[in-house]
Amino acid sequence: MIEGRGTRVQGSSPVAPPPFLGRNDRRTSRDGLSKSRCCVVAESMRDLWDRLFDEGYRADVHVHTNDGIIPAHASILGMASPVMKSMLKQSKHRRSRRKAIAIRGVPHDSVRVFLRFLYSSCYEQEDMNQFVLHLLVLSHVFVVPTLKRLCVQQVEQSLLTTENVVDVLQLARLCDAPRLSLLCHRMVVKDFNAVSESEGWKVMKQSNPSLETELLDSVVDDDSRTSERSKKLEERKIYLRLHEAMEALVHICRDGCRTIGPHDKALEASTAPCNFPACKGLEALVRHFAGCKNRVTGNCMHCKRMWQLLELHSRLCTQTDSCKVPLCRDFKERTRSQNKKDEVKWKLLVSKVLEAKSFSGGQFPTSMVVACS
Repeated sequence: MIEGRGTRVQGSSPVAPPPFLGRNDRRTSRDGLSKSRCCVVAESMRDLWDRLFDEGYRADVHVHTNDGIIPAHASILGMASPVMKSMLKQSKHRRSRRKAIAIRGVPHDSVRVFLRFLYSSCYEQEDMNQFVLHLLVLSHVFVVPTLKRLCVQQVEQSLLTTENVVDVLQLARLCDAPRLSLLCHRMVVKDFNAVSESEGWKVMKQSNPSLETELLDSVVDDDSRTSERSKKLEERKIYLRLHEAMEALVHICRDGCRTIGPHDKALEASTAPCNFPACKGLEALVRHFAGCKNRVTGNCMHCKRMWQLLELHSRLCTQTDSCKVPLCRDFKERTRSQNKKDEVKWKLLVSKVLEAKSFSGGQFPTSMVVACS
């Protein structure tokens, strides 16, 4: 909580006082030893600095704005801002011998809020909400990093909307605020439909067409990446289902499932539901394959799918003589005489199936490992 004159600001963290008020730092003494100095500034002292600014007691600088003059103290401004220090060295009012500097292009009240912060590191939350973008510009131009960080934080946390995000983005780039610029860029891409209807977008199209082109390209790229991610996700689901089919095939041929299994194993139709998700569909496919008259000629699509599943299993299985899956050994021998083009396709399929399962966090049965290296 920051306390300025009059009102306590809720929801704001205390800001470190400027160098001339007090701080914790390390200094090197005359004997060359580094010593730590600690200073604590009470709230009453901050009120005193606020009064000094408000009353302008013995002010020796006139700060000219668009709508008036604000009295200030050269020593305080110079210590708080190296830019102001340089300006004050070069400026002196001819008649009254008072130094003068000009801060134009921003509202008069925003300059008052800025100068008050230089004195006491305090502000009113209402003023911050109203002038945060002007204060961001002033803190950047006059090199006041504490205020600049505070302004960026305020915008990021609560003041960024689809209506002002385009203006804030341009300002963040001018003021060298990369994090804020990135957040604005992401908001534009994410909420493009709403942002493109804002007044800031319409003005930006006329004044900065190159930025419009850049943002539109980012939106297109994001849509492409989203589409590509969706496509890869769907492909991964297909490969994952293939892996589940491989597990179910081993389960049916080795252990048996309900009404189908090895000829030497007694099966019970009243067995509890199978834990393998692909088992039910594969069971129907195996039954069809066993009784189909066209499975050898290749005219049956269901049988062709079964042939492919059997070959895929053989490429994943490392058991040569003890595997219970039909034709596993025959397919292994067949791969030795297969042409390179088909071999590359099968290796790619095997790698995709393994990759999909690794992403899902599962493991292959002990009888199935990569056999494509």
